[in-house]
Amino acid sequence: MRYFALATDYDGTLATHGQVDPETLDALKRLRESGRKLLLVTGRHLDDLEQVFPHIDWFDCVVAENGALLYFPATRETQLLGDRPSDAFIQALQAHNVEPLEVGRVIVSTWEPHETVVLETIRDLGLELQVIFNKGAVMVLPSGINKATGLKAALDRMELSVHNVVAVGDAENDHAFLDICECSVAVANALPGLKERADWVTQASRGAGVVELIDQLISSDLEAIAPSITRHQILLGTKADNSEVSLRSYGSSLLIAGTSGGGKSTLATGILERLAEQDYQFCIIDPEGDYDDFAGSTVLGSAQQPPNISEVLDLLSNPAQNVVVNLLGVKLEERPSFFAGFLPALLEMRARTGRPHWLVVDEAHHMLPASWNPASLTLPQALQNLLMITVHPDHVAVPALELVNTIIAVGQTPNKTIAAFCEPLGSCPPDPLPDRLEAGEVLAWFRQTDEPPFRFHIAPPRTERQRHTRKYAEGELGKDKSFYFRGPDAKLNLRVQNLVMFVQLAEGVDDETWLHHLRQQDYSRWFRDDVKDETLAEEAAEVETTNDLSASESRDRIKAAINRRYTLPA
Repeated sequence: MRYFALATDYDGTLATHGQVDPETLDALKRLRESGRKLLLVTGRHLDDLEQVFPHIDWFDCVVAENGALLYFPATRETQLLGDRPSDAFIQALQAHNVEPLEVGRVIVSTWEPHETVVLETIRDLGLELQVIFNKGAVMVLPSGINKATGLKAALDRMELSVHNVVAVGDAENDHAFLDICECSVAVANALPGLKERADWVTQASRGAGVVELIDQLISSDLEAIAPSITRHQILLGTKADNSEVSLRSYGSSLLIAGTSGGGKSTLATGILERLAEQDYQFCIIDPEGDYDDFAGSTVLGSAQQPPNISEVLDLLSNPAQNVVVNLLGVKLEERPSFFAGFLPALLEMRARTGRPHWLVVDEAHHMLPASWNPASLTLPQALQNLLMITVHPDHVAVPALELVNTIIAVGQTPNKTIAAFCEPLGSCPPDPLPDRLEAGEVLAWFRQTDEPPFRFHIAPPRTERQRHTRKYAEGELGKDKSFYFRGPDAKLNLRVQNLVMFVQLAEGVDDETWLHHLRQQDYSRWFRDDVKDETLAEEAAEVETTNDLSASESRDRIKAAINRRYTLPA
């Protein structure tokens, strides 16, 4: 199951003129019976909501006052996420005859056209407050609080991820919490701007639209909507025509296979970085300790200490925590058994929470070897969001290969890699297949589509770019790629083999030499052609073509541009 919770606005979405009709109540009841959670996200004050909506206890959490207050009906616990504006602010609004003026536990609200007085009062008193609009309502809250922050705090308490939530709303103040959820839905009566940004728009309005959404959730987990949700896709790289190649954030079972040194780690690292950037939780099974330094992850296990499955699951209970399971302390022949004991516990957690969103199995031929008979009993018939990495796909158990719907071949012999994948499955590889790839190129085969295998260039991960940056900042460029300060009469021959050296020599050369190269636009040419940094080249070219700069001014500007982009050591 992909969606474990529904987060819904109240007025104009769930309710019509403040009331929820019986058909909508029946749908809410059916959604609860399906095992999913319900969250109400509203701008209303909690006391007001309890008066107009007697079924508030059907919800697992209420995010009230536009994100400023959490209420858990089962325990009647409330949690404030901010402080109420000062009495001086409220008294100032009253002195300006702002009516109606409603004061909640955190929120202060009125209606248009009082927004001008409200904004002027905030300015005059020097307060750190924000104003949020909602179909004529004017809501004042502490800076940084909105429906998104409130919903996120509620989900953290419930140990749920925004990527397992569907959100539905109708007005301006719903943008924030719809945007952070995996699927955003606008009811038919929603404002045009909200409908334009939503992943799906219901045919019916208000409560009837919510019923329509709930029916789709219960019957198919929104499977029909899935193709339209493209904003969470994971970039893999680009084709020759510069079109992007992406991986679906849900429903992909990916195998990266090929020869050592072909780019498996580069591609896998890029995928994991982009998953982390979008707050998808992952768990890496790491037999060789290759991911111990992966940023934003906690490593359990070492060469001296096998990982503890309970500790892994405890860490994964936090949706923001990614985990690397290091198996160096587990004997090679015992690793399949470890995986067989770990996977059911992980799948049970997924069944309860939808997490971890991705399971990564490195050296899959070690964890799920072809000779390991229990694989057919250990693995489910379908396993979503699985990434396996191996040199030898033909050494991986057939039940694991049968899960794969996308294969990416790396290295110099992609045709042999695809054939090695197909042979154990008793299938024929697609034809034709290239027998060689260019540097940085891989071959992708999306088996669930009719598209034949195609080449693309890998989008480098950030860690790869950092190595690239260090190369040009502090490394050793060859003589043919170095810059040379020679001056107008070629009296000098000062070689610059990296950007650190460039900054140092730029400070020492005489003004005549500096200006000679500046006027010939040699600096931007070197940055573009040899350092391969188009942005830095453009900044330098702007300095080179500004005629009224002195040697000192132009030197300082180019040095500053380098420092901004490369953070050179002091």
